[in-house]
Amino acid sequence: MKLVRHIARLGYGSRKQVLALLREGRITAADGRALAADTALDHALLRLDGEPLDVAPGFIAMLHKPVGYTCSRKDAGRLVHDLLPPRWRAREPQVSTVGRLDRETSGLLLLTDDGALLHRIIAPRAHVAKVYVAELAQEMRGDEAALFASGTLMLESETTPLAPAQLRVLAPRRAQLTLHEGRYHQVRRMFAATGNHVLALHRVAVGALTLGELPAGQWRLLDADDIGRIFVPPVDAGA
Repeated sequence: MKLVRHIARLGYGSRKQVLALLREGRITAADGRALAADTALDHALLRLDGEPLDVAPGFIAMLHKPVGYTCSRKDAGRLVHDLLPPRWRAREPQVSTVGRLDRETSGLLLLTDDGALLHRIIAPRAHVAKVYVAELAQEMRGDEAALFASGTLMLESETTPLAPAQLRVLAPRRAQLTLHEGRYHQVRRMFAATGNHVLALHRVAVGALTLGELPAGQWRLLDADDIGRIFVPPVDAGA
């Protein structure tokens, strides 16, 4: 891919604007050498004003999503994309969330510009587990774990039962739930089916990948080991 097109697709401006940056000598090689518009150079060796460029295409990142942010590009209010580098909004391919967390759910959210990887993670046959911790309005009645694991629970307005899910009681009104599918507001609707209400919901893991010490509102790029953990059954994600 030619240099101008490559840098424009990273969100640094239109091709005309990138050409202007080249003419001004602001885009160089790592050794300071000026570059022409048709130069072929490894992404890692490119510099803008002496600084490395944003991450190359084909990346995946995780974000510690706070409550109050929407997984959308256009909705009113605060968006998860507001927490990412501004240039990422203009990248091609687009940076997309891998699935969604609703506005009132916090925790681990994946984002990528790699369509093949996105579909590999969300494909039903992948059975990638998502682990949540729920704070409940009422004490659990005692049969929730068996009901959720049965594979027979039918949510209101749906025609197929839920896949078996694993519940671990953390406290009378606190539970960890591991899902292997991603239906609309699934955790909230599952507890609603038992007569309970979710007060707060936090996703702590996707597969064996956890947030670790990542603060709310912050993001980091994933390396190959991190990506591999997405497809590994979760360990006890804790509370």
